[in-house]
Amino acid sequence: MNSTARAIFTFGYEGLDIAAFIARARAAGVQTIVDVRELPLSRKKGFSKTPFKTELASAGLAYLHIPALGCPRDIRDRYKVDKDWAAYTRDFQAYIETQGATIRELVKLSKSTTACLVCFEADYSMCHRTYVARSARKHGGPSVMHLTAKTAIPDCGLQIAA
Repeated sequence: MNSTARAIFTFGYEGLDIAAFIARARAAGVQTIVDVRELPLSRKKGFSKTPFKTELASAGLAYLHIPALGCPRDIRDRYKVDKDWAAYTRDFQAYIETQGATIRELVKLSKSTTACLVCFEADYSMCHRTYVARSARKHGGPSVMHLTAKTAIPDCGLQIAA
């Protein structure tokens, strides 16, 4: 992908093993994995912070953990109880608006490398990483593409006039 066509990707590792995750990210041209889990722990082998970083490095991918772009525990915990996606979305978007400096750093990063925001949830439409990516786009970042195990889907949630 050339620099004029750069995108910021999102990708959830649910349902994938580490080898399939890395192969898909590399096939998409990803250079830097940006872990947007508040706590980078996983029950899935290879996806907790240290082993994840090690596996990515062995595949030539950089790793950066940005806990401030994770969903705060109180929002996650309430959603587990009430399953109210509209409330989760509203509260997370209010939270991400308070993270302007971090979002601007993400925008800078996404202009110098092909970055991919990563967390567990496979369905990008039900994951906070989509709102993080859209916030970066709103602050001057590249277009957003959502990776799945087999394809890449352009984000249609936030359109910026060229």
